[in-house]
Amino acid sequence: MERREIKNISIIGSGMMGHGIAQVFAAQNYNVVLLDVQQELLSKAIDSIRSNLTFLAQRGMGKKKEIEPILRRIRTTLDLKEALSGTQFVIEAVSENLALKQKIFQDLDSLSPPETILATNTSVISITEIAQNARLRERIVGTHFWFPPYLIPLVEVVKGRDTSNETMERTYQLMKNAGKHPIKCMKDVPGFVANRLQHALWREAISIVEHGIADAATVDEAIKNSIGIRLAVLGPIENADMVGLDLTLAIHDTVLKDLEASPHPSPLLKEKVNKGDLGFKSGKGFYDQWSPEAMKQVREHLLNYLIDYSIKK
Repeated sequence: MERREIKNISIIGSGMMGHGIAQVFAAQNYNVVLLDVQQELLSKAIDSIRSNLTFLAQRGMGKKKEIEPILRRIRTTLDLKEALSGTQFVIEAVSENLALKQKIFQDLDSLSPPETILATNTSVISITEIAQNARLRERIVGTHFWFPPYLIPLVEVVKGRDTSNETMERTYQLMKNAGKHPIKCMKDVPGFVANRLQHALWREAISIVEHGIADAATVDEAIKNSIGIRLAVLGPIENADMVGLDLTLAIHDTVLKDLEASPHPSPLLKEKVNKGDLGFKSGKGFYDQWSPEAMKQVREHLLNYLIDYSIKK
């Protein structure tokens, strides 16, 4: 694979993740082409990026005078061939539909030069399966950004079965150059790294509610006022080493056999979904009521926390 400096990025899909990823690269002086199937979607995406940048500037992240230059670095198109012209790196950010992604990567593989790296932003689908209809599978890689991508530092760079080491390394370096915090996931497993950890915690949290050990609010209160505080600065492996692996082993000998280990979703979770209690979407979930004011407060609190965290970093 010929090495070329990566300066031109193409984003396939301008939705919630796609336009946020475009914003990340444009803000770091990359040339970005954003593709979607309707001009209305692209216009909405540009409006959202402008709104994001304006809000961030008001909070001290960037300057208002930088907004228009950033937006000028983003070009929109409805034509795939135009989106791929001159690009060195493509990121697919469409909906989580395997058949759709396979078709997109088959097209990307046939239309782009062999040195162009092709990445998928999937959070759950196998990179290997997404790549299976392409010929040059060694250049296909996972780049799992977290929402919102312009505030959450992590990008998981995921190695599919056929992804080359060179593709992994160039992708990792690109993410670093773009101001992200990349990690390498060297096996194509469901959930990659961070989602496996996150949903292991969620499984136990839901199980505690299901078995009447504590209610939903108490579970969240416990996390927010204990391990949640230190997780940003002390990872679980560091913590195990800090307290001693002998103590960790002793605790695991006692507690692991009593933790939730079901390979299936919680019956309580299934029951709520079947009843239509979907959380924010329906106004009721594990919590009895989510008013518009309460939902707004949670979202604003999270956004403000992420901004304050980014400024401090």
